[in-house]
Amino acid sequence: MHEHAHAAHSDTSLIPITVTLSILAVLVAIISLAGHRSHTEELLNQNKATDQWAYYQAKNIRSHSYAQFLDLLAVIPLKDEATGEKLKQKYEKELDRYKDEQADIEKEARKLEQETEMESKKANRYDLGEILLEAALVITSITLITKWRAFWYVGLILGVSGIVVGTLGLLVT
Repeated sequence: MHEHAHAAHSDTSLIPITVTLSILAVLVAIISLAGHRSHTEELLNQNKATDQWAYYQAKNIRSHSYAQFLDLLAVIPLKDEATGEKLKQKYEKELDRYKDEQADIEKEARKLEQETEMESKKANRYDLGEILLEAALVITSITLITKWRAFWYVGLILGVSGIVVGTLGLLVT
């Protein structure tokens, strides 16, 4: 092992390969971090969208309760017609308000779902870029063992592919 290390130290033809390995390792770390952050953002947006849909459902339940109350007012004889009419107007206004609020809540939930989808696409690109860069790292390292430059060239091609795919994650909109 000591002889192998000494031979590698004196063989300057391996310097570009070791530099390539170092660069690939840094790029794997960068793309990996971007992927993790994108997955986290995806989960946060999904949770926010789920919360919005739950809020929408709560408003919908209240809206149905008010509609049932109005139906009840229509079929039950009232002792005080004036008070009944005031209640009817009050709950009709509430129904209208809930419909408007529900439209806004639904719009926000759909927007969050779109953001979740976008983050998912970004994360997928980062993940694929990471895989390509990791493969490049491994294949390039084979060059150190075999001293066959063909592995280095294949590693370079995979590395460039990983960089391109990872960079595409930034361009997802």
